[in-house]
Amino acid sequence: MRHKDKWGHKDKPFIRNGWIMPAEEPMKKMMRWLPSVVWMGVIFCLSSQTGDNLGSWLPVFQQFVPWMQGFDWGHFVAYFLLALTFAWALAVRKFTWKEKLAVIALSVLYGVTDEFHQSFVPGRSPDIHDLRNDGIGAALAVLFLSIPFVKRRFCRLAGVKYY
Repeated sequence: MRHKDKWGHKDKPFIRNGWIMPAEEPMKKMMRWLPSVVWMGVIFCLSSQTGDNLGSWLPVFQQFVPWMQGFDWGHFVAYFLLALTFAWALAVRKFTWKEKLAVIALSVLYGVTDEFHQSFVPGRSPDIHDLRNDGIGAALAVLFLSIPFVKRRFCRLAGVKYY
């Protein structure tokens, strides 16, 4: 016998990729997106910084990584982490190649909105190279999650089936 939620609705199982899956609570689904929303807020706040504010600490960081002077590490790291949070939100039952493509697409889409937002910030301007770095960060995050021992750990933490 199925139990009812607090509104009297029965939770219904669903079929996904040939597997019968139990229904997941709507609040639990929403909570999986919380890290993504928080991290997008952090990216938005960082994008709101003027060029002068960012220019003061960026050369200090580049001293530690002199061979990557022309590469924007800020965008790379920010979107690497954003892709990890999107993967956490999308990998509810199984982390397939469709979810991986969705993670990259969502990250690049948010990168487009970020570049648009930067066009309104004094001292900042949209840059296609930043968008490229966003995509590289997201793609490498997905590749990172494809490493077998990382994938097993991620799936265990996320409660996803590992295959």
